Amino acid sequence: MKHRTFFWFILPTLTAMILFIALPIVSVMIQSLFVQHEQVLVISKSCGPFGCQETTSIDTEATAALREAQPLGRFNGLGTYFDRSHLATAEVAEIWRTSEGLGSFLPGLMDLKFYKAMIFTLTYTFTVTPLVLILGLAVAVGVNNLPNALRGVAIFISLLPFLVATIVGSMILSWMVDGEGIIGATLQNIFNDPTLSIKASTPLMWIMLIVYGVWHTLPFSFITFYAGLQTVPQDTLEAARVDGANKWQTMINVVVPHLMPLVSFVTLMLLMDNFRVFEPIISFQAEAHAQSLSTFIQSDLKEAGNPLYASASATSMLTIIGVVILLTPVLIRTWRDFNRKAH
Repeated sequence: MKHRTFFWFILPTLTAMILFIALPIVSVMIQSLFVQHEQVLVISKSCGPFGCQETTSIDTEATAALREAQPLGRFNGLGTYFDRSHLATAEVAEIWRTSEGLGSFLPGLMDLKFYKAMIFTLTYTFTVTPLVLILGLAVAVGVNNLPNALRGVAIFISLLPFLVATIVGSMILSWMVDGEGIIGATLQNIFNDPTLSIKASTPLMWIMLIVYGVWHTLPFSFITFYAGLQTVPQDTLEAARVDGANKWQTMINVVVPHLMPLVSFVTLMLLMDNFRVFEPIISFQAEAHAQSLSTFIQSDLKEAGNPLYASASATSMLTIIGVVILLTPVLIRTWRDFNRKAH
């Protein structure tokens, strides 16, 4: 394809990416460098027969003029990134200095809001992603080995969690694990503890969020791997059987290497999606037990009628940086595999 033809071919996509991805990211990055102007306070003194009294009031005109002169706010540089609400470098150094090891250092980090959200986000991401990859491949292989008469029904059932909106599915599961729901009541009967509540326990709530994440994301992994299994060369499979390879050896040495490009693709999608976990926490009303980086951003934007745009922007940029760091090893591996095949 000629360069000119290729340019006009990708121009609509490139324009959309610049307008809806690049420019918003640049805007958020700039906003993270500024903080909102403080209100201008005026101290006035009123005196009477019983003495003088000072009163403090807000000078609305001066505040409005200041904000009009500098609409982005007061320049703060990277100060927002390193304050106590985010990376908290000073506080982390103090915790490390006073801690007696990793066992006491991590609980100290959990007292900092940003790191508490980061720890849950990473736990969720690194638990859900491998489980979805392994279980998705297992389900795909199982469905692929079913008789043709049952395969269509199995595919439909396997895709049901993906057809339910995230917010709806998490709300339904939230009702089920409630003390009066079918799962919550069953657990109370099994352990003979009427006070047992998943929603009152931080570890149980984390487990429930992870279980929901696996349940909801599994169909994406399954359908991708199932489509990939249809492209496995039958001649190669037959040759492996002739050479005496059993089903497990055939899977490890033939099927999995053939599906590696799909594994990389699914891993990229899962890492990006899981690192931005948001809806399950809101639907489960689990903010008291689990905070993610996305809910951290939401809490800044809902701060008592005074949105903390700089804080939310800084958290957004740190989230983007985190996603890039997570994706880098997978992208490097994909690039090496591409170059190896090209040569």
